[in-house]
Amino acid sequence: MRNWQKRIILPIYAIVFGMASVFSVVSFGQHGEVDSQAEQELKRFLESDQCYVCHRDEDYLPEHFNDDDVHIQQEVSCAGCHGGDPTSSDEDLAMSEEAGFVGVPSKSQIPQFCGRCHSDINYMRRFQPRIPVDQVLQYYTSQHGQLLRAGDGKVADCTSCHSSHAILPANDARSLVHPLNVPETCDRCHGKADYMADYNIPTNQFERYAQSVHGVALLEREDTGAPACNDCHGNHGALPPDVESVTQVCGQCHVNNMQYFEASAMAGAFEREDLVACEECHGNHMVLKTGDEMVGVGPNSTCADCHDDGDDGYAAAQKIHTHLTTLATLYDVAVEKQEEVQRKGMDDVEIGFLLQEAHQSLIQARTLVHTFDPEKVGPRTDEGVEKVETALVLADEAIKDFYFRRRGFGLATLFITLLVAALALKIRQMESGK
Repeated sequence: MRNWQKRIILPIYAIVFGMASVFSVVSFGQHGEVDSQAEQELKRFLESDQCYVCHRDEDYLPEHFNDDDVHIQQEVSCAGCHGGDPTSSDEDLAMSEEAGFVGVPSKSQIPQFCGRCHSDINYMRRFQPRIPVDQVLQYYTSQHGQLLRAGDGKVADCTSCHSSHAILPANDARSLVHPLNVPETCDRCHGKADYMADYNIPTNQFERYAQSVHGVALLEREDTGAPACNDCHGNHGALPPDVESVTQVCGQCHVNNMQYFEASAMAGAFEREDLVACEECHGNHMVLKTGDEMVGVGPNSTCADCHDDGDDGYAAAQKIHTHLTTLATLYDVAVEKQEEVQRKGMDDVEIGFLLQEAHQSLIQARTLVHTFDPEKVGPRTDEGVEKVETALVLADEAIKDFYFRRRGFGLATLFITLLVAALALKIRQMESGK
């Protein structure tokens, strides 16, 4: 860079970087100021709320009370739910009927107690314009709500799942209804054998779910896209899925499987036999990872649970299993060949594309199992087999080419070595003659 360029460009760089630094500091300062302002406003609000001040000073705040509660964060404190006059430090005046004090609701009153706000669209729109306001109506359609109305004081109400004074947003990892916490929240009641003894239902759902393909994904891999209890049973309107709804419940995620099943002859047979669609083969809470051995007539087959040797279903299961295992076995062989090609440093790009397409055919064929029709599974596996066979030919050619090149390199190395030796000998002879 010439001197005149340095004199012009370097000051410009200095100005630009200096301005960027200033903007960063100002921006950071503004964010910090906003956060500090919000905290100060919340603190002022709480200090002006005599209910909170008195309970805090008397060390009588509710158990598990949390300032991060969504209501407090929106400046809805004690009086927002319990009524009374939060501006008065006189206990008798603050908690008088004239001041609208309603106190602690009974268990049967809790849904309507929460619903005073959460069922009011005009009020709730101030906080979330799209928030649903039919939770109370849904709750009374649920098993919990129906039993509560019948006088059962043990069933879950709003506070059982959300808590009372530490209600956190569902996306907060500390929340009882955070996706990763939902199974354990349900298990707090449903996992207690003594507590659930009157209802004649199992209490090992959580243990079974934790071993399932869904539970492993959610609880171990923390994949929040995996279903928890509420994804199948519902949230506020929680009910056990009945025979007619199981397919739709599973079909929320497994759309193609549901559509293939509903269009199959098996759907009608299941209905006539009063069988529970997906659950009949896959189970409910302990849905294990599927495999090709589930199809067919082997010891791990679910088909053989109903079909005997000689009937059409038995023969169809055998054919479908053959289609799947033929492609799967060939695919595994081809993958090993591709790895060998990679180890030898040869080009495997086209092989990789072919195997990707073959794997997609295998996935589609496994989904087509839910048609229970070998004539629909077979063509898709045939497509995959064709791709795999082409990939195997290319892999063999690449490996063959590798050895050909290596032999050629060996011969070339030998030739060069002999040539160098001959030249060295010739030079020595020439030097001796001289």
